[in-house]
Amino acid sequence: MSMDNEKAVRAVCFPFICGISHVGARENNEDSFIILKLPDAYLLAVADGLGGHNAGEVASGIAVTILKEVFWGEYKAGLPVSFVRLLLKKAHELAHSRIKENATDEREGMGTTLVSAFVRDGTAIIANTGDSRAYLIRNGKVVARTKDHSLVQELLDKGEITEEEAERHPMRNIITKALGIDLDVDLYGWELGRGDVLLLSSDGLHDYVDENRILEVVSSGNTAEEITRGLIEEALPVTKDNVTVVVWK
Repeated sequence: MSMDNEKAVRAVCFPFICGISHVGARENNEDSFIILKLPDAYLLAVADGLGGHNAGEVASGIAVTILKEVFWGEYKAGLPVSFVRLLLKKAHELAHSRIKENATDEREGMGTTLVSAFVRDGTAIIANTGDSRAYLIRNGKVVARTKDHSLVQELLDKGEITEEEAERHPMRNIITKALGIDLDVDLYGWELGRGDVLLLSSDGLHDYVDENRILEVVSSGNTAEEITRGLIEEALPVTKDNVTVVVWK
């Protein structure tokens, strides 16, 4: 697998934001991502679809499309953070409904994760459903990250397994919440300082690349694009999935 195969890669990069999605070890890429410029903010998201017959690709595509539509239609510059949180939640709920409506015939049972981030004036508002992740990385350390909606996370919360065991657990890919399947939306508010990195990823990255190695790659990159490409290249030799990374630096 290589970054040289243009058909395998989707990329959108700006000076301080970059997103790349690679088909990885799969024949079809069921991940989607967006980087959307708003009047005074940016909207970022990663979605990882599930379901046979390319239904995962459809579900993740619906999720990011609905997210875009909600913010294009209803976001205005200076909208209070409390309303931004409501818009993110609304987008996840609408996407959940739309995916369920379209889950017929061979698409029955399709769903998708969705982690979305609204960034404005040093503040990030995060909404999460599923096991795609957002990380806030500062001075080479993870200072905040979303909590997975997964079986392994539930075992961790109950104290039945350790963090080390979770990283190698054979059922780490079983998720408990997804748009189109069973809805739950967690919301987070993070303050971003100078030099901070906001990282969004599908599990094709964080299920296969050790967190310490992720931090090393993030710390060694000078730009959002360098970090994003570095993380994708780190994942490709080991991942068994599609891999998608969006970085704000």
